Amino acid sequence: MNSSQNSRHGTEQGALASQHLSSLIEQGVLKLAEPADDNQVQPASIDLRLGSTAYRVRASFLPGKDRSVQECLNEMVMHRIDLSAGAVLEKSCVYIVPLLESLDLPMHLSAAGNPKSSTGRIDVFTRLITDQGVEFEQVPPGYKGLLYAEIVPLTFSVLVRKGSRLSQLRIRAGVPNLSDEQHLELQASQRLVERDLTQNEVKNGVPVSVDLEGDSNGLIGYRAKRHSGVVDVDLPGAHVAADFWEPLYRRNSQLILDPGEFYILVSAEAVHVPLDYAAEMVAYDTLVGEFRVHYAGFFDPGFGAASAGGQGSRAVLEVRSFDVPFLLEHGQNVGRLVYESMLERPQLIYGQGLASNYQAQGLKLSKHFR
Repeated sequence: MNSSQNSRHGTEQGALASQHLSSLIEQGVLKLAEPADDNQVQPASIDLRLGSTAYRVRASFLPGKDRSVQECLNEMVMHRIDLSAGAVLEKSCVYIVPLLESLDLPMHLSAAGNPKSSTGRIDVFTRLITDQGVEFEQVPPGYKGLLYAEIVPLTFSVLVRKGSRLSQLRIRAGVPNLSDEQHLELQASQRLVERDLTQNEVKNGVPVSVDLEGDSNGLIGYRAKRHSGVVDVDLPGAHVAADFWEPLYRRNSQLILDPGEFYILVSAEAVHVPLDYAAEMVAYDTLVGEFRVHYAGFFDPGFGAASAGGQGSRAVLEVRSFDVPFLLEHGQNVGRLVYESMLERPQLIYGQGLASNYQAQGLKLSKHFR
């Protein structure tokens, strides 16, 4: 980015596009301990890579404004695990892994983390942590320092290694989220979700509902099997789906979510992210029920866009109920998509020339299963 672009970034608001992220790497604002991998830079985010060491810790934690992550690790670590040749992270255990990416942000840029879609679909709960951090997933303006991933496999133990990409980072100038009025206007002009919405339904994003009618065979989703093998996060198509998942079929257009179980469901409506916008699914909204509906919340520009081969793309829902059983019914709202403007249209578009695993998707397990 030249000086005029830097000036513009200080006054305009928007999520940084692929070309901006590449420029930040060149400038040393986005620091890489090793050269970037192929396709690491995405249309509106960059994948984050695990470093060579994982720390098994006693509990999840936030450093707070006066401590570094390393200071917390000195108190919390149980043992170290070398990831150089690959290692298994056991389910229900908490790990902290320093990442190969770090930041030297100017004051007009902030960032946010989120699991990659494939990570959420295998129920690996991962969150970004920073030094002096008081919130998960949030990187404040002007942050200079290391980045860490907290990783908690909840259903399947996973095999990871140095360089594995479980999460992603979106960098923003200003606060680019759209207002309710702007969401309504964009829904009217661009058809963000394929359903008619009233003004009252658009609050802090556009609602997404669940499909419990299913396909021609009545398949509505999958429930994870509790005692399965290890999932290698870097091997697409390496695992037999039936060894890890139980299919669920239509029954009265309802589904009772059992506490502690993990489900893969799909939205009833197609979702569309215009090329000049990005979106994020609200992960946990008590207004629609006591369950978490999405671990991997980033939707890239072009997702579901007909021009990018994605017409009819549904949002896959990674669902976990909390303390009580919860009855879902077909067409019930289960989450909200919050849209934000891009600083510029990305040079990379989801579904165009990228390894976009979930374009034009319906109900679909993660890329690891066949």
